[in-house]
Amino acid sequence: MIKPIKPNPKTFSFVYLIHDVLKILLALPGLLWFRPKIIYENAAAKKKIRGGALVIANHIGFFDPIYLQYCIWYRRHHFVCLDDFFKGPFALMFKLFLCIPINKKNISIKTFKDIIEHLKCDELVTLFPEGGIETNEGELDSFKSGMILMAVQSKKPIVPVYIRKRKSVLNRLTMCVGEAVDPISATGDKPNMKSINAAAVLLHEKERKLSNL
Repeated sequence: MIKPIKPNPKTFSFVYLIHDVLKILLALPGLLWFRPKIIYENAAAKKKIRGGALVIANHIGFFDPIYLQYCIWYRRHHFVCLDDFFKGPFALMFKLFLCIPINKKNISIKTFKDIIEHLKCDELVTLFPEGGIETNEGELDSFKSGMILMAVQSKKPIVPVYIRKRKSVLNRLTMCVGEAVDPISATGDKPNMKSINAAAVLLHEKERKLSNL
């Protein structure tokens, strides 16, 4: 199993270098093919993301991580993905995508700490809170509340993004970006499971509203 990159953005890393070079080389073909269109919820959503943030998005297919690279192009994304991908023939590719492995059936404390550490190091962590690819087109599955806990522990904002499924290759790829949500404001000064679950429902509703933009 190939080990993922550790959170330490101030240290030079060949993985970051290769990642950035590949991102530049693949940018033009992707722009021509997908012709991405970004819609913002409001003026606040247009502001560039500075420092650490947790980006959440609906999950329509395996190319979602590529789509999100075009949506928030000016930052490196650290995608949270299943640890099985780090054991197969494409393990190196997932490391170059700066992925953070997670065991869906048994999420360890170490995984939580790794994600929180990435956020505290002012990195961008991107995940799909539905926990899997949508089975019903246009219908969002319920969000896992663990993402709220990560944001609360790191004190970093949550940025919702909605990816609209293309009906054909002739359609442009459209993504809707919402205003960042402060996890502390969403859960209160003393968050508990009830307030954390309520915040997850709030973000689910916000994502649904983005789908209608």
